[in-house]
Amino acid sequence: MSCASCVARVEQALQQAPGVASASVNLATERAHVTLQAGTHSAASVLQAVSDAGYDATLLKEDTPLPATSGSQPGSKVLLAALLTLPLLVPMLLNAFGMHWMLAGHWQWLLATPVQFWLGARFYRAGWNAVRHGAGNMDLLVAIGTSAAYALSLYLWWQGSEHLYFEASSAVISLVLLGKWLESRAKRQTTAAIRALQALRPDTVRLWRDDLEVELPLNAVQLQDIVIVKPGERIPVDGEITDGHSHVDEALITGESTPVSKQAGQRVTGGAINLDGRLLVRTLAVGSDTTLSRIIRLVEQAQIAKPGIQRLVDQVSAVFVPAVLVIALLTLPGWVVLTGDWEQAILSAVAVLVIACPCALGLATPTAIMVGTGLAARHGILIKDANALELAHRIQRVVFDKTGTLTVGKPSLLHIIAVDGDERQLLQQVLAVEHGSLHPLARAVREHAAGQQVQAASAQDMHDLAGLGSVGTVDGLRIHVGNARWMRALNIPMAALQTAADAQAGHSLAWVGTTNPPRLLGLLVFGDALKPGVQQAIAHLHSLGIHSVLLTGDNASSAAQVANQTGISQVLAEQSPETKAEAITALKQDGRIVAMVGDGINDAPALAVADVSFAMSSGTDVAMHTADITLMRADPALVADAIDLSRRTYRKIKQNLFWAFIYNLAGIPLAAFGLLSPMVAGTAMALSSVSVVLNTLTLRRWKAASPIREAS
Repeated sequence: MSCASCVARVEQALQQAPGVASASVNLATERAHVTLQAGTHSAASVLQAVSDAGYDATLLKEDTPLPATSGSQPGSKVLLAALLTLPLLVPMLLNAFGMHWMLAGHWQWLLATPVQFWLGARFYRAGWNAVRHGAGNMDLLVAIGTSAAYALSLYLWWQGSEHLYFEASSAVISLVLLGKWLESRAKRQTTAAIRALQALRPDTVRLWRDDLEVELPLNAVQLQDIVIVKPGERIPVDGEITDGHSHVDEALITGESTPVSKQAGQRVTGGAINLDGRLLVRTLAVGSDTTLSRIIRLVEQAQIAKPGIQRLVDQVSAVFVPAVLVIALLTLPGWVVLTGDWEQAILSAVAVLVIACPCALGLATPTAIMVGTGLAARHGILIKDANALELAHRIQRVVFDKTGTLTVGKPSLLHIIAVDGDERQLLQQVLAVEHGSLHPLARAVREHAAGQQVQAASAQDMHDLAGLGSVGTVDGLRIHVGNARWMRALNIPMAALQTAADAQAGHSLAWVGTTNPPRLLGLLVFGDALKPGVQQAIAHLHSLGIHSVLLTGDNASSAAQVANQTGISQVLAEQSPETKAEAITALKQDGRIVAMVGDGINDAPALAVADVSFAMSSGTDVAMHTADITLMRADPALVADAIDLSRRTYRKIKQNLFWAFIYNLAGIPLAAFGLLSPMVAGTAMALSSVSVVLNTLTLRRWKAASPIREAS
């Protein structure tokens, strides 16, 4: 494929093929994504449809890597075309300095002919295919235009004229080849993110089999195989550590720059880097089922999908080439009738054909989508399709779930209040009583103590009382840790800390007292702590002009406290999964675009109703099919980053389309009125494609607000 009209023709042929439900074709990647109807098991009709349209197609395996130079023009041919064309241009350049010198006609013919029919053969082949199938494309325009200039030169040479136009046909072909070569080099940069992800798969792995270490190809690994991963190596599979301890760099998978400590019993993701310890990993997923494969698949699907603006471009492109042919046909007799100058008539018609090549139109949207989705993937943002990326730039309200989205999703010990002021001793006593308890609050005490490097005091006779709390003897004191009802039943006075307790509305409280004699020792305050950086994430959203909403099943007091801490604008508390969906619908009533951010499972109804849905993910157990956009790090800051990137990507699409259309709309009239030579038209046409791709690549300078390291 060479231009937007090629894309439109292939897509139309695919959509009309029997058994095809939908088809999307991407010029930049030269790939098509075809969905077959239920009950259709063969792709033969799809391949035949492409062949009937005048193109060749092959079926790709799921993990087929993106080629490094897809459809690129060999640089050697571009150089040879330039060397053959340069002597033809020298007389024209000398003429600008008042020096009149001209190559003999036979030398001009000898130089121009290999450029026209050998180096330019691709235009004839592709153009003929288009004609055979009743369509037009860029190659047909170039073939007709340069052939006309070449034929005119032959006629004038035969007539004995010294003024020939071999340089025009050769220069146009050389410039188009150069433009395609530059374009392919630039396009390669747009697919860098996909290739970076694909490069994370090692070719070979070391397995522990029959008490021996063996090295095998990656595709030979089976489920439950034990893989050996040495320090500095990439983890080749998704699995569970059976032996060893190390720090793992998951930046290329989740976007998280801080290495994560891993030990036996914990999961690891293929593609991450094992930093400092030898690990044995039991394989839990291979091939296309791995997290890395699913990420690559999602990014590729997003890059090949078409947003609404691209569908409009395709419709325009479908009629563009025929319209240009009509304009060129009108230009030719128009000049003859008005001036009688056949030479100028042919040159003007040729210039119209050359300047109108719609390469830039075909590249304007897909290159921006590719760079935008690739950048997002590098930052831990997986965009499911191009429509989500396009729609995200219009988001006006973002609705957040609380638990697991803004908070860490489990209780933590927030405050320790000791009656006698010795908080460390109180923590030691409580830690001793709660030592063997399975209660979530007991686990929070142990985690807090570990973080503070506090050791438990010695305790005896410890046990839990369901619905009340825990009890044990510590240093001769019978210590009770539990709820207020239990304290009252034990006649332990709580007045000393009642004011402090009242100030902690919305949090879980555990009272600490002793019964010999009955007295209060202290109070523990538990809560679901906010994730780091939540306040900054909400502030970033507000700076983008986006209204924030908290949607939670928690009570109004707890929800209001979270909203106050984070700066969220609106609170909708005490919601069930069903009423959450209704609340999203209500927020959409005024026509605003509403996004929902949740965990991708409990919030499924609300996510489904939202215009754009964001699912938080741990990075290994990915809720990729639940939401439009999956956040590989459970970091709310990525929501604002995704919206910001969407806005910038959409801005690039509009800029690209402007430049693509402006070249054509301004160039065609100039060429028709004889103000552009074919050579200048060829230069402008080549520059249009290159400028569109280079403009897109400036998007790569975008930096996320959340501090992470990009993939290299």
